[in-house]
Amino acid sequence: MAFDLIDDTAIPTAPEAAPPAARSTGAQARVGVALAAAALTACGGGGSAADSSAAPSIPGRSIKLSTTGHTYPSAASDEEAARFLLQAQLSASDADIAAVRSLGFAPWLEGQVGASLGTTGWDWLNSQGYDNVLSTENYYDSSRQGDYMAWNQLMTAPDPVRKRMALALSEFFVVSLSGLDFSWRSHAMAHYWDTLCTHALGNYRDLLEAVTLNVAMGYYLNTKGNKKENSSGRQPDENYAREVMQLFSVGLYLLNADGTLQLDGAGKPQETYTASDVSNLARVFTGYDVDQSQNVPTVIAQNGGGTRTVGNTAFARLPMVLTASNHSTLAATFLGVTVAANTPGADALKTALDTLFKHPNTAPFFCKQMIQRLVTSNPSPAYVARVAAVFANNGAGVRGDLAFVFAAILMDNEARGPAGLSATEYGKLREPMLRLVQWARTFGAASASGAWKIEDLSNPGLQLGQSPLRSPSVFNFFRPGYVPPSSALSVGAVAPEFQLVTESSVGGYLNYLLDNLDRGLNKGDIKAAYTSELALATSPTALSPSALVQRLNLLLCGGQLSVATQNLITTAVGSMAGVVASTTTTGTNLRLRVCAAVLMVMASAEYLIQK
Repeated sequence: MAFDLIDDTAIPTAPEAAPPAARSTGAQARVGVALAAAALTACGGGGSAADSSAAPSIPGRSIKLSTTGHTYPSAASDEEAARFLLQAQLSASDADIAAVRSLGFAPWLEGQVGASLGTTGWDWLNSQGYDNVLSTENYYDSSRQGDYMAWNQLMTAPDPVRKRMALALSEFFVVSLSGLDFSWRSHAMAHYWDTLCTHALGNYRDLLEAVTLNVAMGYYLNTKGNKKENSSGRQPDENYAREVMQLFSVGLYLLNADGTLQLDGAGKPQETYTASDVSNLARVFTGYDVDQSQNVPTVIAQNGGGTRTVGNTAFARLPMVLTASNHSTLAATFLGVTVAANTPGADALKTALDTLFKHPNTAPFFCKQMIQRLVTSNPSPAYVARVAAVFANNGAGVRGDLAFVFAAILMDNEARGPAGLSATEYGKLREPMLRLVQWARTFGAASASGAWKIEDLSNPGLQLGQSPLRSPSVFNFFRPGYVPPSSALSVGAVAPEFQLVTESSVGGYLNYLLDNLDRGLNKGDIKAAYTSELALATSPTALSPSALVQRLNLLLCGGQLSVATQNLITTAVGSMAGVVASTTTTGTNLRLRVCAAVLMVMASAEYLIQK
């Protein structure tokens, strides 16, 4: 697999579901359809003026991707194009399918890498007035704006490839809004998201440093305020040192270049690092704290009396700064490298991050998980090795070039070939948050108010059981090696996303769709248009429902619904009321037809398992 770099332009481093009593009559009428959908699921398997820290504009990159060694350089059908798009970005559309078929995979990806970033999450928060320290809503103490920001970015951003890659990175370099509790945490989370977007198609090494010095990460994994050892027995906090190795770079066990375990002479895995490596590396991450150089404090009267001083948002997007007097001056030896005593903090950090970046484990450890997020839970060792080789060298001697790594994942023969479509352990479970984002983008959902107030949807019994940037821990929503209990998977096979699946989450997902596909989110403020789909639902005959289901099969599933499932949905939709004397009633009937078809497709096993 050869990848050639033309011009490596540097990237700067800088509501709950309604209770049953609140459901509309139309929603109640669809209960029977929901039950049919459940049956389908069971049929298959698995700002402010004071803020002068404005981020620089983020240019696209001009790259050239070779198709040498690729058996499938282009899509031979709309279904193949849609399948590619559903791995590469957040949805498929008629225009995207046509573009992929016209250009081929590599040129289309080159165009996406060259696209500039849209409105940042930070700027969107400010455009909504969420940086106003004097608002009686006390935005500085709230997390919900961070949820609005995340959903808005995923559902509306004009650079969906970059956003899809950033979302995958957010499940590797995890910071969770649920684990942050400080003033302006939504802004800090927005800047963390923007950091992932900035570097998603840049270089892993730059991203690793930006993540390490990010304020949200500093609070989340205790780098912020971490001080050197002292004579009273205080030792540096080891949290970030441990997780940056275990989760963000080298992993727990030594790996071969293809991601398989390196075994010792007794056939046992070998640990990548020791407790001594952790405690020594922790010294490197001492002395860093929030940069308050642009702080503008405001004294705010409190209900019940008294005042509170609250700063502005600037600190939340500034990299943490080093206070030399708090940085350990001891020598630090880790992963076979020694940082000499009295090494300046910035130099020690560079050595540490370079060591993690260049470690032979980092490429296969990172690349396998990105393949799992985008294409399949069980990539072959050869697939991992091919992508890891691109991480090691993008074709121009550059290590860690993420644009080329993601292109290698998406264009690999194992991703594009037809063999996976019939392999029982190929593919992955679609994450619930991705299903909702796909729905919104596919069917033209828009917020009438412009507020996009979609809150944390993590409740598995009432909502999705997952919400972007809301992982329950640093270990993500699920572990890459998770195996469902009592499953029929072959030895060594995994199904990470199934860690989200419970009896409650299956029912909660179906009920959430039932309540919102027609009515819309946030009491109808965010509603899908279904324009093209309604045009296919106008006839009471079976012909139009069939065309409608075929369209949903293409856009939602990449053509992977079985004939039996298509016939079942077509029959169910065709039996629903259609065109009648009343124009108003007809419009309602046709929309319910579309929503019922969408519900049943999104509940089917062939949709839920993306291949």
